[in-house]
Amino acid sequence: MNSPASRGVVGIMKVLLASAILFFLMTTPAFTDSDPRKILGGVYEQDTSRDTAMRAVFDIFDRDGHKTTKKFMLFRLGSPGDSKTLVRFIGPAEIRGVTLLSYNHRGDTDRQWLYIPATQRTRSVTPRERSEKFAGTDFTYEDVKERVLDDFNYRLLGDNEMIDGHKTYKVEAKPVDASRSQYRYIYYWVAQNVPVIVHAEMYDRDGKLVRELHASALKKVSGIWGARHVEMLSVEGRTRTVLTIDEAKFNQHLDEKLFSPESLENTPSH
Repeated sequence: MNSPASRGVVGIMKVLLASAILFFLMTTPAFTDSDPRKILGGVYEQDTSRDTAMRAVFDIFDRDGHKTTKKFMLFRLGSPGDSKTLVRFIGPAEIRGVTLLSYNHRGDTDRQWLYIPATQRTRSVTPRERSEKFAGTDFTYEDVKERVLDDFNYRLLGDNEMIDGHKTYKVEAKPVDASRSQYRYIYYWVAQNVPVIVHAEMYDRDGKLVRELHASALKKVSGIWGARHVEMLSVEGRTRTVLTIDEAKFNQHLDEKLFSPESLENTPSH
């Protein structure tokens, strides 16, 4: 890793991989309210866990279909949208130990730090880097951090499109402060019977479609629903990344000391 991608989720897997990844994965009980803010707010609120630990894999495909696999752990402390999230790669050897820490708090500017074992130092991820790919995946740094609900305005665009057998709500999300996001707007499709984001489209500041996300393989653990298979497609480059969640545990009593920039070099790798 020799660029900021030696560095990267946010928007994720959320996340992921980090915060933004959890945002895309989590589901809520079915509800009938057509308020677009409440529809997406429910994506956060169904998760009442104090902390989360996940083991997952990125399968990264180039435009010719060649695959690279990267394994990682994700740890989150706090509730979605008001939390600290840490993503640590555990394989292959050349990226083992690379760690991204994200702070997301309501009413505060989000912050991210990257630790790279080869340099043995931790540095801040700058706002201009957040549109770059995270660790060579099709998720950007912004995609892998949790999205704060108040950072966007919402509009309901439709309520009858079918995706994977689910009737969906289509919701447009626009950043309240355009300077804080690489996206001009994002479209989300949320299933109406088991509200989960089953599809999303991300548009750049010129209004051009740049990424598509699709979520499937729903599973319930400790009363919390989540997608175990998430695919992110980069439209122009024709590359894609498949995120597979192998294991998810909740309320593991994670130590808050793990979630400080000063402690990144000591984060557990297994």
